[in-house]
Amino acid sequence: MCAERIQRFLMAIVLTVSMVLFVTGQMQWAVILQTFVILMVLVWAFTDFCPSLWFFGKLFGKYSQKD
Repeated sequence: MCAERIQRFLMAIVLTVSMVLFVTGQMQWAVILQTFVILMVLVWAFTDFCPSLWFFGKLFGKYSQKD
C-alpha cells in the first residue's frame, strides 16, 4: 500500500475518532484532535510538505502511477 493511500485512511480514521468523541461528550479531546488535523492540512497547503506523507513515504514508499 502506498504512502498517499495510508495517509488518506489515517485522516479518515482520525476524523472518525474525533466525531465519536464529539458524540460521547468529550468535547475537549475532540476539539484538540480536529485542531491538530486542521493545522496539519494547513501546513500541507501552505508549504506543500505533509509530515505524515513524508513519514509514510519513508516506511512504505511512494505511489507508483499506472500508465
